[in-house]
Amino acid sequence: MASAEGTGPAPGGSPSAAVWLEYHVPQGNTLEAGDALWFSIEGMPPGWDKVEVTSPALRQPITLAPLRKGSTQSVQVNEAGTEHRVRSGLRPGTYPVVATSHGRTVATARLEVAAEGSAQIDRFVLGPRDAFPGGDEPASLRPGSDVRVVLTDLRAAPGEKYLTVTSPIFKGPLTIKTDSPEDPGCKCDDGGTVYAGHARLRGDVPDGRYTVTVVSHHGRQTTEQHVTVAGRPVTDGRPSWAVAAGAAAAGLALASGGAFAARRRRSRKAEPPA
Repeated sequence: MASAEGTGPAPGGSPSAAVWLEYHVPQGNTLEAGDALWFSIEGMPPGWDKVEVTSPALRQPITLAPLRKGSTQSVQVNEAGTEHRVRSGLRPGTYPVVATSHGRTVATARLEVAAEGSAQIDRFVLGPRDAFPGGDEPASLRPGSDVRVVLTDLRAAPGEKYLTVTSPIFKGPLTIKTDSPEDPGCKCDDGGTVYAGHARLRGDVPDGRYTVTVVSHHGRQTTEQHVTVAGRPVTDGRPSWAVAAGAAAAGLALASGGAFAARRRRSRKAEPPA
């Protein structure tokens, strides 16, 4: 649930009292033109009966009433024919909201409205194919290594099953898709559409920081991520014999010393729908 809030003078005129007006959007999404939303107001004095919320961004005024008799909290009135939505086709921007009670302004807020049909990328990560991809900042990768690419969009375009990823670190464009076997099934991706795929990095990539670009929403949205490539190249997706020998020696030393390494997997719960 996303919200923005504003304050205004209390109806009673007390300088120490405040009325809070908030708007909410399901699942923590950004608010887009055409979206449904709901408002709440707190801090109204006992005995209030109705607040009307208006904005040039709304299709029509929205009425709030006490949650229960004598309550200072509110509930949105869902009368037949009402549409609690932002206007379709609205230009992106910030729009004022005013809450009035019996002709008097009691609170104000501002709506942050994004363009209709925008992507909402929750994460875009690259990592070793045999490792669990966690975090928003990819780890350093070695030239020639196999990598997995995962992108999660909370507002995927309808019917868009494939996305194209490009970068100088790849030999050519990479296709990532929904329902991919490369989807790590991470709890942090819940609520979004997951695109995944794998590729092998070019073996001749010089050490450096590179841009990875994906185009989505049928060409309307471009998202970039950055990845660092460094270290010795790997051969056929695996370290060269010299690198492998060094890794084996290091592993033997750790084993003889009684030390063990465990990969820590990162996950977070998705916000529940409001």
